[in-house]
Amino acid sequence: MARAAVLGRLTWLVGTVAAVREETPTARTIVLDVPGWPGHQAGQHVDVRLTAPDGYSAQRSYSIASPPGGTGLELTVQRLADGEVSPYLTEVLAPGDPLELRGPIGGWFVWRAEDTGPVLLVAGGSGVVPLMAMIRARALSGSRAPFRLVYSVREPETALYASELAERARTDAGLEVTYVYTRSTPAGWRMPAGRINADILTAGQAALPGLSVFVCGPTGFVEAAADLLVDAGHEPGTIKTERFGPSQVSEHE
Repeated sequence: MARAAVLGRLTWLVGTVAAVREETPTARTIVLDVPGWPGHQAGQHVDVRLTAPDGYSAQRSYSIASPPGGTGLELTVQRLADGEVSPYLTEVLAPGDPLELRGPIGGWFVWRAEDTGPVLLVAGGSGVVPLMAMIRARALSGSRAPFRLVYSVREPETALYASELAERARTDAGLEVTYVYTRSTPAGWRMPAGRINADILTAGQAALPGLSVFVCGPTGFVEAAADLLVDAGHEPGTIKTERFGPSQVSEHE
């Protein structure tokens, strides 16, 4: 039975683009209806495959942005200027178009509604995508687990889901959102632009009992954040990481 489930996840499915939503000047969310979709957990990803008329194909992995439930899913894609797949997904793909995908993939970097302990989410750039799925899953399930998101971006205009995060932080008790701007800050921002540090990650407090940590972003960012947390007293076994490439993008080129 378990083997059949694994084989099912490795089967390519054809989804249909139901809608697209521009998130930033270089990123868009693709809403897909996928008949036969087996369901997913918050934090998992899929493989996407594009095939040219001459038979050449390119395949990339993208985190799922939507919470579990239903036959559809959302992928938020950051465009890479020299990418093979992301320019098509962010500039050409339109509602009604088919898209091949395979998944869900990954069972370790996930948050489940039955996990009631406090959670620290640390995102670099578009590494926020699977963490947003966790935030949405928490709200959908009615979980009261304390969530804190530390989100590092270059400039305010590059932040994904900014309006939604602001609204959720305002209305959802137990969710706290902290931004770190590395190049330029919003007008009147109280802190200068700079990199993430231990004080920001820990909010000046010791690790909460039962705290789970999820860190996602470019490889260098993830390694630096994990090292800072360990140096601050967090147990390495409580820190789950997902990393991709040197740039703040969600396409694993």
